Amino acid sequence: MNGSILIIILILRLEIFKQMKTLIIVRHGKSDWDFRSVKDIDRTLKERGINDGYTMANRLLEKDLIPEIIVSSTANRAFHSALIFSRVLNIDGDRIIPDKNLYLSYEEDILSVIYGCNDDINSLMIFGHNPGFTDLANYLSHLNISNVPTTGIVILNFDVDSWSEISKSNLTNEYFDYPRKV
Repeated sequence: MNGSILIIILILRLEIFKQMKTLIIVRHGKSDWDFRSVKDIDRTLKERGINDGYTMANRLLEKDLIPEIIVSSTANRAFHSALIFSRVLNIDGDRIIPDKNLYLSYEEDILSVIYGCNDDINSLMIFGHNPGFTDLANYLSHLNISNVPTTGIVILNFDVDSWSEISKSNLTNEYFDYPRKV
């Protein structure tokens, strides 16, 4: 067999095994502000936040979008939202990782959490807060979202092998959904 044909075959085989990375960005559910003495990190979800969590998790289930791992802010409202999604999507609790770096973080902080994800993981769901999550969604997509509302979801697919390579330039698909979307 000709050497150049062999090289082409090897390149084609490598392309077949190339991985896609799917990032699912979820803003926490609507939180309860009734108790002003409660620290921000400890605020709970309102009933609407709980119900919206089940609604949005079921929309992901209908699309068969089930992440391999969930990383959540350590804030009660974000972690509770992550638990609701894990219940609906039938994800074991040991696949939910709390990360204090997602609590009220900026885009750069969130990216460092994503970049640190093991490259063997191909689908990652993160739970956190605005404005960082809206900024991240706009940085990585062409969606131009003015605000990711509570329990809003941004799904991004990237044609890369490593989380550290994700960018707008290798984005292959994007989707934005939220509870009140018609």
